Amino acid sequence: MNDPKLTFAHRLAQARRMQGLSLRALAEKLEGKVSHNALHKYEQEQMMPDSEVLLAVADALDQEVDFFFREPDLELKELRFRKASRLGVKEEAAIRERAVDYFERYHEIEELLDIASQFENPLARLEIRNMDDAEDAAIKLRDAWCLGEGPLPNVREMLEGKGILMFDVDAPKTFNGFAGHADGHPVIVLAKWLDEDLPRKRFTALHETGHLLLKLPEKWQAKEQEGICNRFAGAMLIPRCVFIAEFGGHRQRVSLEELASIKARYGMSVAAIMHRARDLELITQALYERFCITGRKQGWHKHEPGEYSGRELSSRFEQLVVRAASEAVISESKGASLLNEPYAEFRERLAGVG
Repeated sequence: MNDPKLTFAHRLAQARRMQGLSLRALAEKLEGKVSHNALHKYEQEQMMPDSEVLLAVADALDQEVDFFFREPDLELKELRFRKASRLGVKEEAAIRERAVDYFERYHEIEELLDIASQFENPLARLEIRNMDDAEDAAIKLRDAWCLGEGPLPNVREMLEGKGILMFDVDAPKTFNGFAGHADGHPVIVLAKWLDEDLPRKRFTALHETGHLLLKLPEKWQAKEQEGICNRFAGAMLIPRCVFIAEFGGHRQRVSLEELASIKARYGMSVAAIMHRARDLELITQALYERFCITGRKQGWHKHEPGEYSGRELSSRFEQLVVRAASEAVISESKGASLLNEPYAEFRERLAGVG
């Protein structure tokens, strides 16, 4: 895509979808500086804006000018939006385009530093036929990635360290996340609002990892696939043998204090702990249902008992950009553009370097 008209048309449409704007809505936001008809012609590759119009369009779409001339180099494929997501067409398109933009910038800095690598799936040859296979898959992955059997202190950092790129996107609470591939590389997109509930964010990230790594039968319905990925996520957070020891075997009653203690150490929600106990047949279905009824009455779906004080952050992308700028692989202005932040703010990141 070397034609400037074609590149600009593609980027204009992408930036507009990222903001959830129609052409007419964008024209209104521009307050008469650019007509709806002119915007349409830009996207149809029929003409190019002059510098004054380009600056106005960039400002209205909250983008730097060079964004509109950056060659597209990847697309998201094999996307699996969570079944629970209830997004409108515009909302889904906005999330998808923001993710594409982020992963393009991530891909660019990896190429500039010549550090891009092929991801290898340790579970590629493992057939998944039932829930026990999901448990075994978690054990095998923990072993392949040398994670041991203890708590995972930072799921996001761990996944990015193993080659799964991740992006937190502003999104409504009807959206949790999705998994897919960008330029053949596994990626996960999570909603930023999940930072309000880190155990849920950790579980969601590992659920999406299940979709990426597990070889699930194509004949399975979505509900069966979701169930397997949930089981895999639970087993990754607390392996079966560890969970049985922590939970204390078969139980007739379970105190909230015990559940809160497990939550605090393993970063797994109380609800997910009880669900896992039922899956492993450590409690009866009747006890699990009583727990769910109590939870609904107490409003635990909004704020459940117990706290988790861990962290779910990864600064790998930012570190790569700062490294590239510090070593003069890219200019400071390019670094600011890659991070989508003001030039002065990016320069502060470099203060005292060199």
